[in-house]
Amino acid sequence: MAADPSLLLRALSALLAYPDAELRAALPEITDVLRGTRAVDAQLRAELVALADEIAASDELEAEGRYVDLFDRGKRTSLNLFEHVHGDGRQRGPAMLELRQRYRDAGMEEVTDELPDHLPLLLEYLSCRDAGEVRDTLGEVAHILRKLGNTLLQRQSRYAAVMAALLALGHEQGLDAHAPVPPAEDIDRAWEEKPAFAPPDPEPAVNPEHLAS
Repeated sequence: MAADPSLLLRALSALLAYPDAELRAALPEITDVLRGTRAVDAQLRAELVALADEIAASDELEAEGRYVDLFDRGKRTSLNLFEHVHGDGRQRGPAMLELRQRYRDAGMEEVTDELPDHLPLLLEYLSCRDAGEVRDTLGEVAHILRKLGNTLLQRQSRYAAVMAALLALGHEQGLDAHAPVPPAEDIDRAWEEKPAFAPPDPEPAVNPEHLAS
């Protein structure tokens, strides 16, 4: 198989999807792509195949639970890229609109409920673009992919191999298993809704002297 990354990007996108019955049925085909690609080296190919094998060998509920724990609970491993940059800030909305317009300018319309910055969706888009845009785009988000991948490494998750492969495709520095470990995340605090309005200022304290007549 050639070093063209298009099929590999689609396979990586699929590996990052929720491991439901549809994904599990496609794993043999995905694994064939991973084994045959020359877009990444042999070690990365082996690590990616190991991830696919782990999903295939896991009990369905176990695989789904592991996925939810990793990617849907807590912000540090969110697959929504702008979450790592803008959080809930005002800049996230315009960035999202700009990315959606980029898809549409390329003649692509999302057919999913996921946000435009959802990594699997971005990879699907890149699988249809030329090598220069793939490399440039992966370079733009390399710091996010590296941070996400390092966190997955520290959690001993095989999903880290996907981030390592994307960094390799972008000709970027890889993961660092010895990167500083961030403090444990308080999931409830990380995802709690911020109030739409600030609470009113408390009533000024009454000076007892003002009550004297």
